[in-house]
Amino acid sequence: MFTTMDHIAIAVWDIDQSLGYYTEQLGLALIHDEYLESAGVRLAYLKLGNNMIQLVQPIGDTPVRKFLEEKGEGLHHICLATDNIPYTLDKLDGEDNTKVVMGGRNRRACFIGRKPNGLAIELTENDPYTGVV
Repeated sequence: MFTTMDHIAIAVWDIDQSLGYYTEQLGLALIHDEYLESAGVRLAYLKLGNNMIQLVQPIGDTPVRKFLEEKGEGLHHICLATDNIPYTLDKLDGEDNTKVVMGGRNRRACFIGRKPNGLAIELTENDPYTGVV
């Protein structure tokens, strides 16, 4: 069902301010930086072996801003990769109404409804999506 852990997301107030630590101090490579207007966030992806760390900065009044105001900077979610989100959602109990959207890196994505231990789990597809979401 899942092929790998795609990334660990860290919510930050200012990506530019945070990048120096991850690139200069930890030696991680910035591999992608984008604004995802549909979600009201800026995303920066840092390479860590076969995985990535995603820095998430809110742009405007978004759920990420609310998260930061309530909990402060830190772990926001983990993201698991799959070949086909609709197929995977069909296999997960209680996820029939989960909304699939176009996420970062031009891949379909969704957050599943259940949050075990309070941790949000995102699903993303392994490959960029060329159809209509």
